[in-house]
Amino acid sequence: MLKAANRTLVVLFAGTSIFFTAGCSTKNYVKKETAPIVDKTNELDDLTAKNTRDIKDTDTRAQKGITDVKTKADAADQKALAAGKQADEAQGIAQQASTGINGLANTVANLDNYHPVVETSVHFGFAQAVLTKRAKAALDKLATEIPNQKHFVVEVQGGADAIGGKDANYILSEKRADVVIQYLAQNYDIPAHKFYVIGLGKDKPIASNKTDSGRAKNRRVDVRLMTNEVADQNAQTAAPSTTASNPR
Repeated sequence: MLKAANRTLVVLFAGTSIFFTAGCSTKNYVKKETAPIVDKTNELDDLTAKNTRDIKDTDTRAQKGITDVKTKADAADQKALAAGKQADEAQGIAQQASTGINGLANTVANLDNYHPVVETSVHFGFAQAVLTKRAKAALDKLATEIPNQKHFVVEVQGGADAIGGKDANYILSEKRADVVIQYLAQNYDIPAHKFYVIGLGKDKPIASNKTDSGRAKNRRVDVRLMTNEVADQNAQTAAPSTTASNPR
């Protein structure tokens, strides 16, 4: 009976061993067979992730390229608009200059028809071209007459004393005339073509250059507000006359 029990145990142990051995063999087989599939799946996942990243990078670069092109196109449009505006402004300035030159040529040609309405002289320090308070006050007083004149020019004659070279004195007399023109133009909106400028240098002294007081008088700018009586008369003649009829 003991032997029979031992045989039973041996059989059971053998059976269990066979079962476990068979189970392990099956798992190893399955693992071995499925390993390539798992590896391929992982490879496909990696490839899919890489493709997704590449697509995203390509899309980002494309969007950046489109944005850059649009930005450059907008900048080009702005430059084109600015260039067009500058061209229009330049044409307008050229037209104004042409009109002013024609007007000045007309004025010079008819200068004999002008007569002075009011005039003043402003004086400068030695070798200076800076307006003093007294000079500005004199110009302000002259400018108050401008609104009353329709056809006018402002004659500006710059002068200098006899100290220094002839060319240097011409330049200095022109600078003095320029500061007078600049002051009147800026403060009283007088157009450039309304000025008639002469730089006399030391050629037209009003006093002796042998004394300090005489030289001080020669360091001057003479300013004359002149009007054209003929133009005023023509304008008045051309203006239509109106007669009121008496009601009946």
